[in-house]
Amino acid sequence: MTDRNASLARRGFLAGASALGLASLLPASARAQGGDLVVSNWGGDWNDRIVKGFEAPAFAGSPLRIVHDLAPVPERKTKLLAERRLPRGSIDVTWLSDADAYEMNAQGVLDTLDMARIPNAAHIVEKFRLPYLVPCIYGGVVILYNPAKIPEPPTSFADLWNPKYAGRVGVMDQLHFNYIYAAALSHGGTMSDVGKAFPALLDLKKAVKPRLYPSHQALAAAFQSEEIWISANYSARAVQWQKEGLPVRWSYPKEGAVFISFGAGIPKRARNVEGAYAYLNAMLEPKPMGAISLATSYSVVTDDAEMAPQDRRLLEFTPEQVAALNFVDYAYAAKNDPKWVEWWNKEFKA
Repeated sequence: MTDRNASLARRGFLAGASALGLASLLPASARAQGGDLVVSNWGGDWNDRIVKGFEAPAFAGSPLRIVHDLAPVPERKTKLLAERRLPRGSIDVTWLSDADAYEMNAQGVLDTLDMARIPNAAHIVEKFRLPYLVPCIYGGVVILYNPAKIPEPPTSFADLWNPKYAGRVGVMDQLHFNYIYAAALSHGGTMSDVGKAFPALLDLKKAVKPRLYPSHQALAAAFQSEEIWISANYSARAVQWQKEGLPVRWSYPKEGAVFISFGAGIPKRARNVEGAYAYLNAMLEPKPMGAISLATSYSVVTDDAEMAPQDRRLLEFTPEQVAALNFVDYAYAAKNDPKWVEWWNKEFKA
């Protein structure tokens, strides 16, 4: 999902009728108010899944008209920052990752949410709560591998450094920060001190000559052709690709997965605040939460999502895996990410 190269688009959407009938669950004030609700989101298959799994059924028959403002996250953040000093902005709800939401909140873009206006937020697992973002789904960076080529599931991020996988290790350029975290965790560092990651990644470069890919799609194609056998990526990608017939499985590293979540918040300059709160509350209803999880292959953050037992087993982390998740030190990452990007481009990619 975090396809940061999603195509730039802007289009309106009026949800059609749906058997779920979730529009009746919207607050009466929101149903009466109606009007446009501008939702900023990634484009591509991610937005298609959110529309199908949540927006279309939830707002069928509602006077609220969802208008999408779709773009890669850097462009959307730039727009949010540019509008923060206006009397009114053009965005009512914005979808972001947990890290991007931290940045936007620190920059004064996001409103502190009034949870009393989001009754369904009571079902968010405490570990995942944020004051400025309603999380929806979460996952973790784990080890992806081809079981036909690597019969024994890898147990550590350090397995990426194994010389027997020389030329068969895949690395995705856009996830540079996650490889830095994985290298730190597997080489004696922490999420708040990644200094050991940089020499470790240079060792990786020498030991296995990893193949660099620009996108999730390119990495998937490399697994499909067996050009690569092992990588690190989101657990949801492994589940999605496995469903699509790719020779991919995922393994939970002993260091713990690197946590990531996605959700939605309300910019301080939103025009349709009432509709925005209605959107966030409807998103957390049991049916759409289960549908979004199935559509995106991520785990849900609520304790009452409607999902079949077999789907829960496929998509959800075990309690032990949840306890071992490594959460990003947002302040540390925000301060250091520019120089991490520069190092990645000049040293690792060179």
